[in-house]
Amino acid sequence: MELFGTVILAAIVLGLLFFSLSKKGSIRYAKMPPGPTPLPVIGNLLQVDGGRPHLSFIKMSKTYGPVMTVHLGQQPAVVLVGFEAVYEALVKNADAFSGRAEIPIFTRVNEGYGVIFTNGERWKQLRRFSLSTFRDFGMGKRSIEEWIQEEARYLVEEFQKNIGHPFDPTFVLSRAVSNIICCIIFGQRFEYHNDNFLHLLSLLNTNVRLLSSPFTQLFNVFPSLIKLMPGVYNMIWNNANYVKQFISEQIVKHKETLMTDSPRDYIDNFLIRMKQESANPSTEFDVNNLLINVSNFFTAGTETTSTTLRYGLLILIKYPHYQEKIHQEIDSVIGRERLPFVEDRRNMPFTDAMIHEIQRFIDLLPLSIAHATTRDISFRGYNIPAKTVVLPVLHSVLFDKTQWESPYTFNPRHFLDENDQFKINPAFMPFSAGKRICAGEGLARMELFLFFVALLQNFSFSSSEDPEKIDLSPHASSFVNTPQAYKLYVHER
Repeated sequence: MELFGTVILAAIVLGLLFFSLSKKGSIRYAKMPPGPTPLPVIGNLLQVDGGRPHLSFIKMSKTYGPVMTVHLGQQPAVVLVGFEAVYEALVKNADAFSGRAEIPIFTRVNEGYGVIFTNGERWKQLRRFSLSTFRDFGMGKRSIEEWIQEEARYLVEEFQKNIGHPFDPTFVLSRAVSNIICCIIFGQRFEYHNDNFLHLLSLLNTNVRLLSSPFTQLFNVFPSLIKLMPGVYNMIWNNANYVKQFISEQIVKHKETLMTDSPRDYIDNFLIRMKQESANPSTEFDVNNLLINVSNFFTAGTETTSTTLRYGLLILIKYPHYQEKIHQEIDSVIGRERLPFVEDRRNMPFTDAMIHEIQRFIDLLPLSIAHATTRDISFRGYNIPAKTVVLPVLHSVLFDKTQWESPYTFNPRHFLDENDQFKINPAFMPFSAGKRICAGEGLARMELFLFFVALLQNFSFSSSEDPEKIDLSPHASSFVNTPQAYKLYVHER
């Protein structure tokens, strides 16, 4: 009887404690934006398409508005839909929405280090240092332009080898793009037929596909599933570790040959800063942050731009009349005797508009990377607590009907005025916006222009498939949009 009474008392205490915590939680989130009623444990997951979550959020927003709360498991997340809501949050309230949400798969792989998935002083110091170093090594200046031009020559030579038979351009393009970031971080490029280099790029490509799978998104909502279904996670982990091992070897070589008065690249600059701050116990400049930073830049600097180029060539094959217009503009402005320069872009409005429309239309990161609020904020009449997960749906910005004339049609006129001159649109956010905008935006813009123009200066492209039947829908959309696998024909001009 005494035991029964003790159990009853414990149950009452636990019940009161649960009620108290629930009440505090309900008070904390009482004035959050509206949203669908969550189920216990799983929240609103049954209402979210794991393969295309951004489309589910857009559908929900028709009921709950452009700022809403969706529960991903037990985690409430504020979802921002449409240009106005995303711009108001990320740009007009940049500080409050500049946090990075904890994403379990990246937290485990990066172990809390690096610039992309961290917050606070670590993020601020590493981002400031990285942007400064990129500028020192010529981001936006002639030195990097020359590296890209040199790489464009190798890329053209590689395409020439494939004239006359269909081939998959995936790894040819990724090798060219990766060599640019390799020049910045490692101080060297790699030969296209270097087996180790090709293996690394294959691992990066595999990880992008795995990170875009619904299984990985489930891990991010329920991290404990990694223990029950470790297969996908172990593949991501092993691939990432192979890349990190390669980078660790590069760091060791740099340490052995470092000349503090003559830094060669990003790694050298970081090692010098490590020496300068060696007596500071709270320094963010240690080998762990160096390793993860370089790993993140190597991955992001390779996959995003090369995927855009690959998707862009498929679009050009589907719309050969646009390809011909670019050929005409290149012949008129540059000719075929010299390589393109970045300054040519201002005299090539149609080509510039095409590249921008490719970026808009392929919608590379439909959900961006999850943000978090850095403090309590009142936003559009709602109270959003600090450290709340925020999902800016970039897809809804790039396809916003109030901002684009024909958002679901590939239309380069989105970036041309009535005089056929290039015009920018504030809803063009493929690199996100605000304080978490991609640090490599300037580099990516240079690469896309110089590589696209160099290829189209020398070649035209086609497919054995009827252009009208080419499917431009992405292969995966839960994290990164990648094109369907295809082979192209290269024709010398």
